[in-house]
Amino acid sequence: MKKMHCSVLCAAVLVFLTFWTGAAFAAAPSGEPIKIGYLATLTGDGSTWGQHERDGALLAIKELNEAGGVLGRPLELIYYDVRGRQEDAIQAARRLVHEDKVVAIGGTNYSGLNIAIASVVNNGKVSQIGTASTNPAVTVDPRTNTVRPYTFRLCYTDPYQGKVMADYLVNKLGVKSAAVITDIGSDYSEGLKEFFVARFEEQGGELKGIWGFRGGDVDFRAQLTEMKATGAEAVALPILYKEMGLIMKQAAELDWKPIFIGGDGFSPSMHEIAGDTMEGSYWVYSMDLGNPQMIYLLSRFEKEYGRPAAEPGNVAYSYDLITWVADAIRRAGNADPVAVRDALEDTQNLRLVHFTLTVDKETHNPLNKPAAMMLWKDARLNFLEMWAPQDKF
Repeated sequence: MKKMHCSVLCAAVLVFLTFWTGAAFAAAPSGEPIKIGYLATLTGDGSTWGQHERDGALLAIKELNEAGGVLGRPLELIYYDVRGRQEDAIQAARRLVHEDKVVAIGGTNYSGLNIAIASVVNNGKVSQIGTASTNPAVTVDPRTNTVRPYTFRLCYTDPYQGKVMADYLVNKLGVKSAAVITDIGSDYSEGLKEFFVARFEEQGGELKGIWGFRGGDVDFRAQLTEMKATGAEAVALPILYKEMGLIMKQAAELDWKPIFIGGDGFSPSMHEIAGDTMEGSYWVYSMDLGNPQMIYLLSRFEKEYGRPAAEPGNVAYSYDLITWVADAIRRAGNADPVAVRDALEDTQNLRLVHFTLTVDKETHNPLNKPAAMMLWKDARLNFLEMWAPQDKF
């Protein structure tokens, strides 16, 4: 009788612990690993994003394997450094498809790189999922206006980002005039600029002008001097974080403090460049960094790597991307890349860390993904409010 009581008690404890720990008592996965590819900029400009995406993906792989893997098999992440260059991304994508035989590819967070590898993944019939690649042409071919069958994304698009930036300036902040500075060699920058300008003027804002530069430039004083002379109340920054930081710092050196607003090309690390000149700037972001699931993920990240995440959004993107691929493999019932593609496209109401995903089959974009407005204040990002899409892009 005593022995039976112990067995029942032990079983009850096992059920309790399994419920609360999930992976603690899962059977170890076995057999050939299911390979997932990842393209990340690990060196050069943008490396802070790429390194955090790689580490977030590795954390997801580790936790999934500890929970028993997928279909009883372990997952393996194969990643390559694309250095922010199209030729490197194309070469790495070909290797992942034809040599490594991955079931799907995560990354990159650069629109231009994802557009460049679209034909590689389409011809190879292996899905590719962009994280923060926001240009509409990533998933929809502008030449045919049809969805790219093997390309998906987790973020919203530039039309929506541009709309939010313009609407917030006009309708929330009461701004009546703005200038724009753009990287004329960047698909991301030029696309976001175009959509911001169209929406700002549609809302009745006065565009004071558009100034350009080329990636790698470090001195923007000439452009800023001309902008200041126009009397623009705000400056839109549809660019990336390094140039954002330099522009805000150099504007302050010219004794000019307009309202700065930018898209998701920003990074908290640009505070190292801009310092206090970032105070009071506004940023459109893809997630609320303060939601409980995000906080819990970042605590696990810090425990795993012994450091806090400097780019929390990129960690969430890649972690959620791996979660999405794993869910698609389960629903497909096998690791065939074509079956996984179909399951990715059929995703509905998948709860991820930073939002609940339903895929728009016509665009391969998240359906009605909300955006977050952020304010840089007291040397950190502060969440202001969520903005749900009003139009379908």
